[in-house]
Amino acid sequence: MHGAVLRDDYAWLRAENWKEVLRDPDTLPPAIARHLRAENSYCRKLMEPTRELQRDLIKEMRGRIKEDDSSVPEPDGPFLYYTRYRKGGEHPLVCRRPRDAQPGRSGRAGEQVLLDADALSKGKDYFDLGDAEHSPDHTLLAWSSDEAGSELHGIRVRNLATGQDLDDRVEDSTGEIVWARDSRAFAYVRLDADHRPSCVYLHRLGTSQTEDVLLHEEADAGMFVDIDQTQSGRFLLISIGDHETSEIRLLDLAAAETEPRLVAPRQVGRQYRVEHHGDELIILTNADEAEDFKIVRAPLDNPAPAQWIDLVPHRGGRLILSHLCLQGRLIRLEREDGLPRIVIHDLASGEERSIAFDEEAYGLGLDAGYEFETQTLRFIYASMARPAETFDYDMATGERVLLKRQEVPSGHDTAAYRVRRIFATAPDGQQVPVSLLHRADTPLDGSAPCLLYGYGAYGSAMSASFRIRPLSLVDRGFVYAIAHVRGGTDKGWRWYLDGKKDKKTNSFTDFIAAAGELVARRFCAAGRIVAHGGSAGGMLMGAVANMAPQLFAGIVADVPFVDVLNTILDDTLPLTPPEWPEWGDPIRDPGAFATIRSYSPYDNVSPQAYPPILALAGLTDPRVTYWEPAKWVARLRATMTGGGPIMLHTNMEAGHGGSAGRFDSLKETALSYAFAIRAVGEAWPEATLHPPGRSA
Repeated sequence: MHGAVLRDDYAWLRAENWKEVLRDPDTLPPAIARHLRAENSYCRKLMEPTRELQRDLIKEMRGRIKEDDSSVPEPDGPFLYYTRYRKGGEHPLVCRRPRDAQPGRSGRAGEQVLLDADALSKGKDYFDLGDAEHSPDHTLLAWSSDEAGSELHGIRVRNLATGQDLDDRVEDSTGEIVWARDSRAFAYVRLDADHRPSCVYLHRLGTSQTEDVLLHEEADAGMFVDIDQTQSGRFLLISIGDHETSEIRLLDLAAAETEPRLVAPRQVGRQYRVEHHGDELIILTNADEAEDFKIVRAPLDNPAPAQWIDLVPHRGGRLILSHLCLQGRLIRLEREDGLPRIVIHDLASGEERSIAFDEEAYGLGLDAGYEFETQTLRFIYASMARPAETFDYDMATGERVLLKRQEVPSGHDTAAYRVRRIFATAPDGQQVPVSLLHRADTPLDGSAPCLLYGYGAYGSAMSASFRIRPLSLVDRGFVYAIAHVRGGTDKGWRWYLDGKKDKKTNSFTDFIAAAGELVARRFCAAGRIVAHGGSAGGMLMGAVANMAPQLFAGIVADVPFVDVLNTILDDTLPLTPPEWPEWGDPIRDPGAFATIRSYSPYDNVSPQAYPPILALAGLTDPRVTYWEPAKWVARLRATMTGGGPIMLHTNMEAGHGGSAGRFDSLKETALSYAFAIRAVGEAWPEATLHPPGRSA
């Protein structure tokens, strides 16, 4: 390839029938299955001394979860819709109650359980409830589920009067559902033979899936397709795009079998998202070199870009993350100087007011709800030390009402913790934000261990919000840190652009700089840091393991995207063509090939000492296929000159997200945290166990 010879000694770990394995894990070839089970056995034996610790961690984390928790009810017409859990339940119950019912002592007077996901999961190795959308007339519930972890969802429709599902069956969908206004049909996205979301269909109730009406078919394998609806409820949004280009088509949900209407044709590098208000579209876009995005208005009957008029002009350094239209108002969520805020814009007067908080680091999010004609905006606020709080905000008066504060049944004293935000200087002089959480009584003299988390891809920002699981480390004296490295949008869109394609290595050097700054400020010491990342953040883990292994006491890599060059060279894999705008196209571009080859973790394993590494995989993962971490682990063991151990644990019954149940998933976290605690504590025993090889 481009004059280079690539050799892959572990290619045998990729099953030729991998598409079949996504649907039925039992079809995995026996030799590969034996190898993965041998790896799991090796991991269990090495982690055997932490068995009691893992049980303690699970108990602690479970103790912070309110077992009979309930979401804040969302009003829609005559009902309040919400989800809740029963004590001991792994999966949610989808419920509603009359809007005007008195709450009663239980808070659930008149409750109707629409769907019991616990009951649906019984007898299944894996079950994940996807979407659950009630029809506009409130008589039906369309729901989707994944029963293999492969993100292939089936859709069913439940009659809410009888509690029975109709005969309608839709298979191989992404799980997204949007109802037509007549409540007799719904739109969905179907995955093709290559597991790509490429077609949008309309399913009319009472008909076979083979009769479904094709609304849009995407011929470009490099484009994702998904669906949503405007907050007004009038239009279906068919969104087509990759990581740098977007195109949207509108379908009037009152005439769902008509042809969708194009808003603006795709233009490489131009992105936009659409909301609807009256006779206008309100569009969030980066058009006209608006790098950190602006908001424009366009006439509904002619929304072509030539008609776009600035409503919220672009301002460099203020990244507009999302927008929402409620009757008479435009609401936007934006980030400036690394901190989020909500801004409410009156569409008639142009007046604005904002919602923000005075903390060093916090998270803020919008909850759109179901209704359009409302004066109430719902938002969620949390910090790394403060549990999430849900507010209703009166947009006319500015009054905010606290609806719910996340309960921590085992107890949580916010004052016992400290939240900090520091900056590390990258090799090129850029200032990398690092959010920190530690106990107030943790000594900051370099003796504390640290878990440093990072991601840095696709423009995803790492929110400094409340997380119950890391408290088990923090309460044991750890400093928990998040490195907001380039590749995310934590400091604006430029922060993302400077961490992709030929600038990808900035993500890695930013993370290493963050670790170095923590050491320099004596939050921890070199060799006392455990690095943690998943998926594209797992690539980050593999890269820093190659580049600065001496900094880390251990590395946890969840479903790590480490075999980057082989994967991005293979256009038959589901996500490869849409990934080229993020990483580059190594098939057609020799420069992109050379760049990816220079940092791909699997291709850059070298004969040096590596820290202990725990890699976690999912057998039915369509995003990061199981063989990537399996091959990486094998090559590490064969190449390294010391250090370790190197462990792999594959969930043989799950995919990218691991176990779906809210308590089952704690087992994987407990394994990772027990590994981290052991990595900074007692020494690993001399190798008395033989790690798996091909002969396994």
